[in-house]
Amino acid sequence: MSGTSNAFSFNHAPINNSFLVRIGQREVSVCRDFRKRFYPTNPIIECRAGVSPGHVEILLMRSWLIVFSRAQA
Repeated sequence: MSGTSNAFSFNHAPINNSFLVRIGQREVSVCRDFRKRFYPTNPIIECRAGVSPGHVEILLMRSWLIVFSRAQA
């Protein structure tokens, strides 16, 4: 695994169920949640810190994952 990859990557997400929007110095990525959660999640909306510094994850209806992050160069 390269040093630039992180635990959340579109390399593992299905391409037809995800998209990435860059707005200035921020990125918003939306995809289907494919990770197994080992803790109970709120059925409507779940918000938590992301896997990397500066990331915020929002899980909608236990199936859609929205990640807010700084844009990569």
